[in-house]
Amino acid sequence: MEETIFDAGCEGNRRMHAELQRRRFLQTTAGTSSLLLTGLAERLARAAERQPEQRPKSLLFLWLQGGPSQLETFDPHPGSYIGGDVKAIATSVPGLEIAENLPATAEQMHLATLIRSVVSKEGDHERATYHLKTGWRPDPTVVHPAIGSIVCHQSSDNLEIPRHISINAGQWPPRGGYLGPSLDAFQTGDPQNPIPNFTAPADEPRMSRRLGPLLSAIETEFQRGRLRDLDRKRTLHQTATQEAVSMMNSSQLAAFDISQEGASTRTQFGNSSFGRGCLAAIRLLEAGVRCVEVELNGWDSHINNHELQKGRTQILDPALAATLKELERRQLLEHTIVVCGGEFGRTPLHNPAGGRDHWPHGFSMLLAGGKFRRGHVHGETAANPDRSIFDGKRYETLDPGSLTEGIITVPDLHATLLAALGIDPAEERMTPIGRPLRWSDGQVQASLMQHS
Repeated sequence: MEETIFDAGCEGNRRMHAELQRRRFLQTTAGTSSLLLTGLAERLARAAERQPEQRPKSLLFLWLQGGPSQLETFDPHPGSYIGGDVKAIATSVPGLEIAENLPATAEQMHLATLIRSVVSKEGDHERATYHLKTGWRPDPTVVHPAIGSIVCHQSSDNLEIPRHISINAGQWPPRGGYLGPSLDAFQTGDPQNPIPNFTAPADEPRMSRRLGPLLSAIETEFQRGRLRDLDRKRTLHQTATQEAVSMMNSSQLAAFDISQEGASTRTQFGNSSFGRGCLAAIRLLEAGVRCVEVELNGWDSHINNHELQKGRTQILDPALAATLKELERRQLLEHTIVVCGGEFGRTPLHNPAGGRDHWPHGFSMLLAGGKFRRGHVHGETAANPDRSIFDGKRYETLDPGSLTEGIITVPDLHATLLAALGIDPAEERMTPIGRPLRWSDGQVQASLMQHS
């Protein structure tokens, strides 16, 4: 093609030159651009196929009510005068040993972070349970929300089943505290049994005929002013009824039904209510539930500690191991935070009845999932503490630092869990009485997290 020469000093010619250059550019690059865009689209599609579904972060709390002994579970000291009769076994993490009572769990420790140095300031069951579930010590002026309630408050979903669930709940289930009763955990029992009163009647028109007059009667009472304004604002009867009816008719209820799992899967978790609860929890997390707590109680071993702890670990071991393995297999562990532990540990020394008493000065918690490190151990307790430390002193007055290294307090643990769940622990919220409170007053322990 013959090159056209323009007078650069002529304004009109400059404009003509620019237009010609633009057209030539478009002609030359049109095909290339199309190829580039097509290639980009293909790469994005392939990347989307490789990436697991980005699920919101959820919390699974395996709650061991009563105070499991660290010496018979995750922090044995065999051969020492405090170690008792339990031996240690190797785990999937080189150099890490846990109690022989947990052989299946030992094979999954490469998935977890183990903290051996949690310290609480509460040694009473009720107060310590409150402390561990909320991150705060009991305060007569306010009721703090459980961590699961905070998770649900800070997220939104379109679920027809509860977003916060407690399986085999005991005396002190998770509560919404100042966030309100709508964030209390929905309580249910052994998953081998149907949820009571939640089967939709076969005759749906009949239910509608019965429900209509009932709601109408309640509305009439409101309109007549027979209920106080405060009750009118807080009694969300219409919302609660609508949610209950939706749940009764929801296909999402199938998440509670562990009979839909294969026999080999169910067997892994053990033949116990706790094991079945752990399997149901995994199904619920898959369905989008934000927080599930599964309780295994009975760890309070003031008498005959060895036999009692051994009996509890026989239930815990298969369930905990299968939970970690199954979450990993279903690609849920990256998006689920798992916490396993109780309100405190047990004393290094046995009492005259062969039991161990309450011990908040250095006990164990297992964490897994999300950005928590894998195959990591934090902190340690003394294997052979000086006996004089205990002579003539009450356990409540002991200095935890004399027995435990790398202390992590309960508030620090909660702050770290909140951060791992994508929630700012320092965020303040106004309580109903106008009092500003942070979600946590602890410090995030970054050393427990993966560094990416």
